[in-house]
Amino acid sequence: MLFLVAALLLLGVVLGTVAHAPLSFTLVATAVIGVWLAVFAAREHHSRRRANTN
Repeated sequence: MLFLVAALLLLGVVLGTVAHAPLSFTLVATAVIGVWLAVFAAREHHSRRRANTN
């Protein structure tokens, strides 16, 4: 429950910050985070497939 409260608080802070940031900055930050998550997912997928073959 505490984790959920902390996550919602962090989400509120981030959304509040995005509301005051310029649109161009928001789009660039969104793209950077999206690429970072895609790279992380690909690395995790690759490491899990590699661990299953050994």
